[in-house]
Amino acid sequence: MAETIKAGIAALRTLESWGVTHLYGIPGGTFNNMMYALDEEQARIKYIHVRHEEVGALAAVADGKLTGHIGVAFGSAGPGATHLFQGIYDAKMDKVPTLFLVGQVEQRFMNADFFQELDEDPMFQDGAVYARTVTTARSLPHVIDEAIRRAYAARGAAVVIIPNDLPAEPIPADGYYSAAETHATPVLAAGSDEQVDAALRLIGAASRPVLYVGQGVRGAADTVMTLAKKLQMPVITTALGKPIIPYEFEALLGSAARVASKPANEALRVADLIMFVGSNYPFAEVMFSPKAKFIQIESDPKTLGKRHHTDVAILADAPATLEKMIARSDDAPSSDWYQANVDNVKNWHQYNDDMMQRTTGDMRFEPVFGQINRLATDDAIFAIDVGDVTQNAVRLLKVTGRQAWTTSGLFATMGAGLRAALAGQLSLPKRQVFNLTGDGAAAMVMQDLDTEVRYHLPIINVVFSNNALGYIEDEQEDDGHEWFGIDMPPIDFATVAKGMGMTGITVTQVSELADAFDEAEANRIAGKPTLIDAKITNERPIPVEHLQLDPDRFDAPTIAAFKKRYYADKLVPFSEFLQAHHVPIG
Repeated sequence: MAETIKAGIAALRTLESWGVTHLYGIPGGTFNNMMYALDEEQARIKYIHVRHEEVGALAAVADGKLTGHIGVAFGSAGPGATHLFQGIYDAKMDKVPTLFLVGQVEQRFMNADFFQELDEDPMFQDGAVYARTVTTARSLPHVIDEAIRRAYAARGAAVVIIPNDLPAEPIPADGYYSAAETHATPVLAAGSDEQVDAALRLIGAASRPVLYVGQGVRGAADTVMTLAKKLQMPVITTALGKPIIPYEFEALLGSAARVASKPANEALRVADLIMFVGSNYPFAEVMFSPKAKFIQIESDPKTLGKRHHTDVAILADAPATLEKMIARSDDAPSSDWYQANVDNVKNWHQYNDDMMQRTTGDMRFEPVFGQINRLATDDAIFAIDVGDVTQNAVRLLKVTGRQAWTTSGLFATMGAGLRAALAGQLSLPKRQVFNLTGDGAAAMVMQDLDTEVRYHLPIINVVFSNNALGYIEDEQEDDGHEWFGIDMPPIDFATVAKGMGMTGITVTQVSELADAFDEAEANRIAGKPTLIDAKITNERPIPVEHLQLDPDRFDAPTIAAFKKRYYADKLVPFSEFLQAHHVPIG
């Protein structure tokens, strides 16, 4: 008799062949036979039992963001399936290969309005790059293999719907195979000599050029910094590109718009050339001057020319093209524009350092970030949630260029921090992991603190508690609307953490911060998670998109009121640095 294997086990061994070491989910009746297969394969692939399918879905996406390898999550039919949507759309919008396995009723009950039975294929067609219902046991491992290849190729979510009877059926043990060993990613060449030279001519003719980079330059920080110095172009990064360039690089302006830094917004306002590299920045239409000359280096033809009228468009590998630009260019003369930006960065850093070192008054968010910077290891992982914490992390974390950072970028779903922290600690267990979240987001997913405890994940969780949905509160202020629907009840997150079995620490004074973080680090080294509930004031972070500092644009009382509210007496408008370096604007 020919040797056989259960289709569910064959499916899991297909995952294993692709390097999948763990997957997230919650069991349900329509996924039972896959669960039995997981039980048999538990020595080879680890099942992570989360408290909510949405948490597992976003953790799987974060696996991909942090490692480049596909993450996997599952849900049973009906509510288990619909709970996966957050992860599917996060993968779609941030272009992350991710696999989602979805339970379905047995085939004999399909199309009969059975309990929890839905026509699931159409549900996933918009969010997924590939969505199929398996129709035979023998095809189950093949469809999973196909789904993974499609997810990698199209950089998005793939969904495989599995009727519950199929994984239990035997199939020939030699009747399936994996394409994992033949998987390859296309590698583009550098831009042509003609394209590179055309770009260099535009840069040479510009008075106020900036280099705007995104995730497409990941791993090429030295190249970016070398080119920036050589051509005297200050650097702006997207928020998702935050960890790529070290914080201390002299001409790193930060990111632009609202989740942003002062120097980046000020420089973009007057830049006459933008070289846009490896990014699909969605706010370009409102942040980039339509009059600026525009060079774009991009590996995705769908994105080339999408965000701005483009003078030089280069479909190519970004790092290789930047290397060629270095090789084919002469050193630009020392630039007053470049130096004005360097001075502006120094002033901005000093402002943030002063705020992080504050010891008087009620506790704000900045001193908490000061402690995170003190404690963070050189290769720490920062799992950043959505809200005020995102923009504060963009401004205040002093990344080294070797640390990792992830958030829900274009989808921007709250609760992403804890989910990404789970992924970071599971996928990269030897590294220090921070989950940084506001109280609104923490309240959405605090049940999965239990997952950290259950799997001994020594994550340092920091909750910034200000009893408000601060990011939306500030939007309502800007819209001239009275605050409505943004208040949060005071939650004792430290007690919640203790109830889950981890150390919970409440901090209300700046003087308590150092001891709290030292205890959290000691727990981490001992293999235990900690939650620090930082009770901060509900004061608005400085709105760098609405600066009121420039005497050429605002009267003295307006400037004085702005400086008082945001403790900005020493913060200097960019116009003063431009004037000091004799940089003409016009």
